[in-house]
Amino acid sequence: MFDCAYLIEILTPKRATLGDLEERMSGFAERYRRSFDSSSGVSIPDNPMGQPRYSLLEVIEFCGLPVHPPRTVMNLNTFHSKEQLDGMLNRASSLGLKYLLVVRGDGGPTLSKLEPESIGSKKSVATSIDLLRYINSEYSGVFITGAAFNQYNPMPFELDRLKQKIDTGAKFVITQPVLGKDPKVDLLEGFNIPVVIEAWMSEKVDLLLKSVRREKDERAEGYDPLKNLHTLHEAYPKNCVYLSMLSFKQDWKGILPRL
Repeated sequence: MFDCAYLIEILTPKRATLGDLEERMSGFAERYRRSFDSSSGVSIPDNPMGQPRYSLLEVIEFCGLPVHPPRTVMNLNTFHSKEQLDGMLNRASSLGLKYLLVVRGDGGPTLSKLEPESIGSKKSVATSIDLLRYINSEYSGVFITGAAFNQYNPMPFELDRLKQKIDTGAKFVITQPVLGKDPKVDLLEGFNIPVVIEAWMSEKVDLLLKSVRREKDERAEGYDPLKNLHTLHEAYPKNCVYLSMLSFKQDWKGILPRL
């Protein structure tokens, strides 16, 4: 689906951080351009861990960045008002962006919360399935939506959730960080949908475990991100790989085999 071997995760600047905004925006722009110059794609999280950050759309406009729709994944979660949500979708459409990773997201005290009834849901809390259904209905043909798969959740619960996401229009899947060949990830072959495999590129295992809400995992002991990446390439040779926590201080040619 994506015309690149890697999707590189890049975080936009935090809203509350003190310091020169132009300098922080410039740092993002440098990472953004470097990713595309390497023939990779980018994935931009939406207020990860509930920390308010500038959106991809805001940074593109602030920095005057070029847009590369075939290699850009804009993340979108449920912690926006309906007005904010539609504003972001309409602006993304006007820029020609196509790929959206739709997730429930992490809330925070300063973030708005999408009212379920505003997108046609009768539930008490808006879910990623509700948001997928809304986007694929109200913006039919405009975007290609994707869903997250958390292989650390109990099965078959997570597989059932993924089926619901696919039934509401999700066209691709991105996993949580994969530690070696994972039998739960292997189950995704049965869905006949493009799967992007996430690779954790940092030695900070505590952050990895925190990101998947686990206290420990035997596979994370002595974790070597480069060794794990090679294992993932061998186990999933045809899959695009999502690189999270990738250092921009390294020579990528020396560590990313598919460049």
